[in-house]
Amino acid sequence: MDVKDKIIVVTGAASGIGVALVKRFYAAGAKHIVSVDINLDGAKATAAEFGGTAMQADVSKEDDIKAVIDKTESEIGPIDLFCSNAGIGAGRDLASSNDEWTLSWDVNVMSHVYAARHLAPKMVERGGGYFLNTASAAGLLNQIGSVAYGVTKHAAVGFGEWLALTYKHQGIGVSILCPQAVRTAMTDNASASTQAAATDGMMEPDELAEAVMEGLANNTFCILPHKEVLGYMRRKTDDYDRWIGGMNKLHRSLTGE
Repeated sequence: MDVKDKIIVVTGAASGIGVALVKRFYAAGAKHIVSVDINLDGAKATAAEFGGTAMQADVSKEDDIKAVIDKTESEIGPIDLFCSNAGIGAGRDLASSNDEWTLSWDVNVMSHVYAARHLAPKMVERGGGYFLNTASAAGLLNQIGSVAYGVTKHAAVGFGEWLALTYKHQGIGVSILCPQAVRTAMTDNASASTQAAATDGMMEPDELAEAVMEGLANNTFCILPHKEVLGYMRRKTDDYDRWIGGMNKLHRSLTGE
C-alpha cells in the first residue's frame, strides 16, 4: 500500500507508536488522518501538529469503534487504511484479576475484531482496503512477566491471520505489526517484561514507523521491525522444548526465581 492520498485512521494516536505513525503518514502525503484515542486532548494535540481530525474512543467498546468508522466515512470519506494500534499491558501473573484479563482481551484483541466487523464489508463492497493491526513480538514469542499481554497478543496474531486468509482474494490487505521493545509509556519501567522485550535494544517510535512504511509498501503480512525476531521464531518452531528451556532460563535470570 502507498499511503499517499489515502484516508487513514490510527487508534492510540495520543502517544508512542500512534503518534509516530500519524507523523510518518502525514510526511508521506496521506489525504486525511483521523487520530483516535481515549485521551481526547492527546488526540487533538496529534491532529493539531500533523493535520487531520481528532476523535475520542475507548477501543474496548464496539460502539465507539463503529462510531469512529461511521463518522469518518460519512464526514471525511472512505477509509483506505485502518491502523488498530491501541494496546494495554495489564495482567502480570496468575494473581491478576479477571477485570485485568477482560480489559486486556477487549483492548488487545476485540478492538481488532470490532474494526474489521464494521469496516471489512465496506471495503469489500468498494473493492479494497487495508488493516494494520499492532500485535507484538509477544504474540509470536510470548512475554516473560506479563501473562495476559502475551496471551492476548497471540490471539491478535491469530485474528490477523484469519482476516488475511479470509479476505485476501477480495482486495483486503492485512499486516500485523510485531515489534519488541519500543520507547513508549508502556516500556517506561524496569519490569521483567520490559527487560525481556528490550534484550535486543529499545527502538524509537520513529524508527518503527519507517519499518511500517516499508512493510506496507511491500504488502508484508508480518512486519518485524526487530529483525532478530525472525530467528527467534525459527528456533521456537525448530525445537519447541529447547526454546521453552531457554525462555525459562531467561525468566529466572530476570525475576530472580
